[in-house]
Amino acid sequence: MDYPSNPQQNSSQTEPTCPRHSDRVSYARCKRCMRPACGECQINLDVGMICPDCYRELYGRQYQARAPRRFVPYVTYTLIGINVVVYLLQLIIPQYWVYSMFALKWDYTEFTGEYYRVLTSGFLHSQNDYSHIVMNMLSLYIFGIALEQMMGWWRYLLVYLFSIVGGSFGVLLLDDPTAEVVGASGGIFGLIGAYLVIMVVLRERDNIRALMIMIAVNVAFGFLVPGISWQAHAGGFVVGALATAALLAPQIIQRTRSIQR
Repeated sequence: MDYPSNPQQNSSQTEPTCPRHSDRVSYARCKRCMRPACGECQINLDVGMICPDCYRELYGRQYQARAPRRFVPYVTYTLIGINVVVYLLQLIIPQYWVYSMFALKWDYTEFTGEYYRVLTSGFLHSQNDYSHIVMNMLSLYIFGIALEQMMGWWRYLLVYLFSIVGGSFGVLLLDDPTAEVVGASGGIFGLIGAYLVIMVVLRERDNIRALMIMIAVNVAFGFLVPGISWQAHAGGFVVGALATAALLAPQIIQRTRSIQR
């Protein structure tokens, strides 16, 4: 299964690209001038992130990094680390204690009022199938790095967490309330929805086609292979796409107007 890579954009005033690296798409913006700044150009201060130009205007000198700056997807690595640590705890602690405490089963959740399971279930995986966590973490790594750089860390994190919750409610609305559900798939499909929204806005037709093929294959697997919750996939995908459209609404509107001129 092929996953789309981070698109390379041509220099254009209508593209949300870094002014200093015109081939890099970025939705993270300088807090002072509001221009896009790629991961290499982001300077994090106590007041927020600013670009090198604003730093020079404020302090009268060039920003001197202690080491060559490169983008590091800290949020993606942290999410993967949390999932791996939780999975190890599932294996180490006996009698499925972690699973029973944090997995989602809607009838039980509503009866006990333990609604934290709506979110925590997205960090658990099947203890009897190692491929479950391996495939989810591989997908999180591929899509997460691209989206964290394009959207900025906090938008990306919000989309991921909202998508996990959306996947849980997809199970509530479309599945049996006695079904027990775990896995990061809702969050992963939310990232796929987010990526699709950005590709549509940027008119990246090749990536859109690749995504649609991948989505179709996963939908088929959800119906044909037992034990896969297509309901969580659907809920996460819809919420991820809507959350991305809402968080990036100003940039999407600006680009649409630029194209129409």
